[in-house]
Amino acid sequence: MTYLDILGDIDHWFDKGVAQAGAGVVLCARGCSACCNGPFDISAADAQLVAAAVDRLDATTRSEVAARSASQVEMYARILPAWEHPWDVEEIDDGEFDTLADALAGVPCPAVSANGSCLIYDDRPATCRMTGLAMRTPQQDVLENVCPILRTSDAFARLEPTEFDLSAFEDQADEHDRSAMAAGWSRTTVAGAVQRRGAAPPRGDR
Repeated sequence: MTYLDILGDIDHWFDKGVAQAGAGVVLCARGCSACCNGPFDISAADAQLVAAAVDRLDATTRSEVAARSASQVEMYARILPAWEHPWDVEEIDDGEFDTLADALAGVPCPAVSANGSCLIYDDRPATCRMTGLAMRTPQQDVLENVCPILRTSDAFARLEPTEFDLSAFEDQADEHDRSAMAAGWSRTTVAGAVQRRGAAPPRGDR
């Protein structure tokens, strides 16, 4: 089973939540980039996926994404001078990453185009796919919906969490993380993954 297959489980969860909510209730959808700002950490498997997706873009678009990523890692260096390539999130503490995230909270993800669309939408990280609905695990833990436009709609804000077996997803994803780390990838950011790319396998090998 590929990592994209496993991410598809999150997509099925999201589609189920949208269907249960009814037409027009869930405002999070393809083409919205309200949550696509500031650095956030992604797994090694996600980093490998993102890098491969960027490599498949046409040359002009790929160059633009790379330039935005380079600009962002330069910002990282100004805020956290000791944090360098490959921008492994495990090498800094939570407080340092929070400082970075707060300082760059208004900076769009480098994979977002000028018109606000995600250029690698089908290969976006797990974190992106989990935004837009609240989640309830079989253990009755609830992950709140952190969509920044949640409160613009009473119906959207009142939605009950949608059930998802997060532990099962994480167990499967861990195998792909280990494989990605063995290939030299690490837990990083989208900008870090784009700058690190070059070792990403073609899509058919994932």
